[in-house]
Amino acid sequence: MGKIWNVIAKRLDKIGYGIIDLFVIVINRIRPNWAAKNKARIDEWKLMIYAFNRSLLGVIGLLLLIIYLFLGIFGPTLAPYKYNEYPAAVLTETYLAEPGKYGFLLGTETYGRDLLSLLLYGARFSLALTILTIMLSAPLGILLGLISGYFGGKIDELIQRITDIFYSFPSLVLAMALAAILPERLRLLMYNVPWLKKFFLWVFAGDPKDIGSLAPFLSIIIAIAAVGWPGYTRLVRGMVLSIKENAYIEAARALGVSNWKIISRHILPNIMSIIVVMITFDLSGIVILGAALSFLGLGAQDPFSDWGKLVQMGSRYFPTKWWLIIFLSLIHI
Repeated sequence: MGKIWNVIAKRLDKIGYGIIDLFVIVINRIRPNWAAKNKARIDEWKLMIYAFNRSLLGVIGLLLLIIYLFLGIFGPTLAPYKYNEYPAAVLTETYLAEPGKYGFLLGTETYGRDLLSLLLYGARFSLALTILTIMLSAPLGILLGLISGYFGGKIDELIQRITDIFYSFPSLVLAMALAAILPERLRLLMYNVPWLKKFFLWVFAGDPKDIGSLAPFLSIIIAIAAVGWPGYTRLVRGMVLSIKENAYIEAARALGVSNWKIISRHILPNIMSIIVVMITFDLSGIVILGAALSFLGLGAQDPFSDWGKLVQMGSRYFPTKWWLIIFLSLIHI
């Protein structure tokens, strides 16, 4: 296996190096002599590609991530049927049809809808859940962590006590509470703000008549973001407390550099690598927590279906209608 993988890794090296070289050519046309000035950085990138390609698990993980992103972006386009098409209304035999029957590759669910199509639409919901949740929780947590760690004193005390309040509640319970009270308010907001309605219809590939059914799923996004930001705040605060004592920070202060410039130009760039690692760890947790809330009935409502809701519906018919659970379980694994 080692020899075979070495051969594959060398081919991957050529692909990776080619991508970097293409990127360098493009940047060099925009900014002449950029390649010459950043030769050490380019060599470092190629070394990282070389090291990464020697890890079988790392490459497999990247491949799965690419597949996940591809299905999340193009899933609704690839789906044989729309999420709100009900073949059982025309042909009643399609109700809970087995895989392969009547042309349904993975069978149908309780309303006679194509399970493969719902899985592809569910990939879009899952991707939107992770991206929108990170966009809400990470910047808020990072900003509060930077302020808390750098300025200290009463500001630090106030932010940390608020963080403690959120930590004092179990994440799932707090998320359930928020997901239960937000949908009606979000529904009214989307009806009254046309551009917001169009944006979410585009994100979730939905029909205008179904916009109200998206509100519970959007409430899940806000709920998970509300319980997710304290982790970023605590992590960033701890790193800032360490970095702000370094000599180059003291030198910047002595030169009269403003606090916000020190934070944005000297502190934040030095902790970004750790923040990126935390975000990658959070992605899988967000998907699982979102599926759990949907399983409990707090997620997308008919005719929309995300992965958690599909598992919840399929569990009522397992094991006789095994296909309703097996394919979804393989995705979550």
